[in-house]
Amino acid sequence: MLYNSTQNAAEVVSSAQAISQGISKDGGLFVPQEFPEYDEATLQSLLKKDYKGRAKKVFSDFLTDFTAEEIDECVEKAYATEKFGGNNPAPLTFCNLDGKELNILELWHGPTCAFKDMALQILPHLLTKSLKKTYDGKTAVILVATSGDTGKAALEGFKDVNNTKIIVFYPVDGVSPMQKHQMNTQDGNNVTVCAIKGNFDDAQTGVKKIFTTPSVSEKLAENNMLFSSANSINWGRLLPQIVYYVSSYCDMVNEGKIELGDKMNVVVPTGNFGNILAAYYASLMGLPIAKFICASNSNNVLTDFINTGVYDKNRQFYTTISPSMDILVSSNLERLLYKLSGNNDKTVKGWMDALKSEGKYEVSDEVKAVINEKFFGGYCDDAQTKATISKMFKEQNYLCDTHTAVAINVYEQYVEKTGDTTPTVIASTASPYKFSKAVLEAIAPNTEISQDEFDIVDVLNDISKTPVPAPLANLRNKVSRFSDVTESNEMESYVLSALGIE
Repeated sequence: MLYNSTQNAAEVVSSAQAISQGISKDGGLFVPQEFPEYDEATLQSLLKKDYKGRAKKVFSDFLTDFTAEEIDECVEKAYATEKFGGNNPAPLTFCNLDGKELNILELWHGPTCAFKDMALQILPHLLTKSLKKTYDGKTAVILVATSGDTGKAALEGFKDVNNTKIIVFYPVDGVSPMQKHQMNTQDGNNVTVCAIKGNFDDAQTGVKKIFTTPSVSEKLAENNMLFSSANSINWGRLLPQIVYYVSSYCDMVNEGKIELGDKMNVVVPTGNFGNILAAYYASLMGLPIAKFICASNSNNVLTDFINTGVYDKNRQFYTTISPSMDILVSSNLERLLYKLSGNNDKTVKGWMDALKSEGKYEVSDEVKAVINEKFFGGYCDDAQTKATISKMFKEQNYLCDTHTAVAINVYEQYVEKTGDTTPTVIASTASPYKFSKAVLEAIAPNTEISQDEFDIVDVLNDISKTPVPAPLANLRNKVSRFSDVTESNEMESYVLSALGIE
């Protein structure tokens, strides 16, 4: 299996090269040239496997330059029982709300209590093996822009990994207090964390610019280093996300929620479009998914795009209680557009150039038609998000975080608008304790809120009677190591200084 760039189809690389490099030299994203086909017999065989077994099958079909032994080692280390608290890192929980069955895919049982663990526990293993195949002896510098969860998950995954250094940038006022504390207290001799004055889009733009500036890459090369990425622009981040949609379908069949071959819908709260793109890629392999329901918060650029075919980032930016979705430039949408345009790299490059120069672009009528057929876009504001958290807790005794609540709310909008009763899997992306203040305000609005994050955790725990995940509870007495703040236009010099490069 080979990969090429969304903006230059002539650039063809192996999976190890795609993972090592992270992003194409032209700024495009690496995509597989073809997708493996999973027929009913293939899915039947996967029903009998556990999560690790399903993961090994998917990885082996996409990473054909890895040996079976290499894939086996990566998967076994990444999804070890002690890391995820059980044999299934991505379990389904079943609820019923207003007569609608909710099949909630809990993706937050890993070391940092967010769905990013599903990919970022295996990416370091994939990357180190990829580096040996392609750039043996070089140190990979992992640059990360985060809206909250990717940063901590990447730091935890890459801490003290040989031949790697990781630098994480986050918006200084754009993450929750728990997310900020998780990052700033990170252990590891190869980690650096820095806030930027700006929002996530500023951080993401800054990282992409550093990646594609030849003079910076040359300075790294002179010091036996190269850049790579842990954001979902890296194929090694996106591929593991395909696995949990395949696995959730198998679990739905095994639980008797659907018959093998039946279709299901998927609801994903998303800002950067990576998580929902993974579900779409799973469908291209043959996974029977009927509708992709894209849930946004007040930063509803994706909702508008799905409904109109016009992507326009020229709008007000909102800082919300679901900060991991506070994004106006959805990087992974580029991969979807590449596929829907018939793998037309020139067309995609034109759209991406227009986004940079004008802040907007409009896709063709043919692409619009496919998006309208496959996708539904909806959004809700903070008040609706809190109302959904409250409703889920009062009626189902289920405590969900501020991103999962957006997904549930938009799913209700979808059913009301369409009447579609297809069994549906809802991606739950984080522990509610990562956003304790907003969740507590939702379920107990008259409670006095402390200024101390861990006092809030204690009150939420007392009221909800739900366990506090150990990785979060253990942060209480950890002292911050990092406090740097930089301007977004000074990120390049910060990176070089952090690496000790003049």
